[in-house]
Amino acid sequence: MARFTRIEVALKMKETGIVPVFFHKDLEVCKAVVKACYEGGLRVFEYTNRGDYAHEVFSELNKFAEKETPDMIMGVGSIVEPGTASLYMQLGANFIVSPVLNPEMAKVCNRRKVSWSPGCGSLSEINYAEELGAEVVKIFPGTEVGGPSFVKSVKAPHPWSSIMPTGGVSPTEENLSAWFNAGVHCVGMGSKLITKEIIAQKDYDTLKNKVKEAMDIVRKLR
Repeated sequence: MARFTRIEVALKMKETGIVPVFFHKDLEVCKAVVKACYEGGLRVFEYTNRGDYAHEVFSELNKFAEKETPDMIMGVGSIVEPGTASLYMQLGANFIVSPVLNPEMAKVCNRRKVSWSPGCGSLSEINYAEELGAEVVKIFPGTEVGGPSFVKSVKAPHPWSSIMPTGGVSPTEENLSAWFNAGVHCVGMGSKLITKEIIAQKDYDTLKNKVKEAMDIVRKLR
């Protein structure tokens, strides 16, 4: 069962500004990445459902996080149907992120009051997602959908929308400034933050420092 309410998830996403997005089949690598992100100051983490037995890795990773990084809100991404959403909620996922807008997923998540962030590519989809109960909507892929200018255009008639772009986000001042000045709620960041080099070299101190630097940039923009 989720340890954090959907309102707590939305508020913490807003507070920290960055949601790391990561998948690896090796549990020990995942533990080290979560710990480095936590020590760097992040409090929301999206584990992506992208490989065989991913749910088994998440199950153990979530138990680890509850013990070793107790304030880290663990959720799952790349979920495209209600059955998989239910599976991960049973394993304690605190939020579900999807690259698509599937209304059946809304029913499953809302019944358990678990935060659900569907992928949207237009204002009509964002509006529909909010009708279905989504507090924070994902735009994906962020750059291809229209980048920061898309967010700014959406926020003009829909200033209440809380938007999280994923795809095309990097931990640089120029990139983060563009997104946050456009009015995003938070950003999802994957390989630009948790690079292949960091994982290959197991250089988790560098990851921790990258997280701290990115968070410093976000704080200045708030």
